[in-house]
Amino acid sequence: MTEAPRLPALIDPLAIIAGEGVLPRLVAEECRRIGRASQIVIFEGTELDWANHYTTINAIFEKPGRLFRALKKAGCTEVTMAGAMTRPKLNPLRFDIKGLRLAPRILAGLKKGDNDTLSMVTGIFEAEGFRITGAHDLLQGLLIEAGIPTRAQPSPEDRADAARAEEIVTALGKLDVGQAAVVAQGLCLATESSPGTDRMLEFVAETGARYRPDPDGAKGVLLKAPKLGQDWRVDLPAVGPKTMEMAAKAGLAGVVVQAGGVLVLGLEDTVARADALGLFLWAREPS
Repeated sequence: MTEAPRLPALIDPLAIIAGEGVLPRLVAEECRRIGRASQIVIFEGTELDWANHYTTINAIFEKPGRLFRALKKAGCTEVTMAGAMTRPKLNPLRFDIKGLRLAPRILAGLKKGDNDTLSMVTGIFEAEGFRITGAHDLLQGLLIEAGIPTRAQPSPEDRADAARAEEIVTALGKLDVGQAAVVAQGLCLATESSPGTDRMLEFVAETGARYRPDPDGAKGVLLKAPKLGQDWRVDLPAVGPKTMEMAAKAGLAGVVVQAGGVLVLGLEDTVARADALGLFLWAREPS
């Protein structure tokens, strides 16, 4: 008996491992626009006020076996991971059988840097037969091309600060620490670590003024770029309108991102917000 041909993967439901922020919602909206079913996977501790309009799977970190069964029952073969998620504090007493088998690998991976942790997670999903796809491959136009789309333009001093910030972010990436830094007048005011970009900018807003040698000099820039060797399917750095608002509160002149390597969540809205605040957005080619 001849086996029936398998349906194209494109029409299989997409599993969206949804964290915080707008990215998972944008992916879900794109699926709906093109008529593709999706399953929104929501782990404990994640609050998504938009997800009640979609089919959801409530997941528990310690019970991967339950999650994999639910995804396979739903017909999912492709998974995308979108949005920020805090590392869980696992309770060994809650592990299901699959979790117990994976526990040594999971517990060891959670103690490493983001790249290694995410590599562990993607490896587990792939071992179960799922294909991992980056959000930028599902949504066109997320990766910004080189250029300065805002009315404000970086000054020579801003460009020098951006070059210094790139050096710092490159060094951070080699250690798998962070993807962003703030530099003003050649001085590093802050670097990104586990708390994320928002917390870093809040810190600069509170403390940065006292560390700029010249109060009338360059205000400084935020630079974001992917880490060297990073798996671009997961955890690419991202900016959006909120980033512009927080950069303005931190007293910065603008935001610099690596062209083709940083997600811009709503380019038109981000540029409009930057223009309203008098900031520049510069998609800069890496040195």
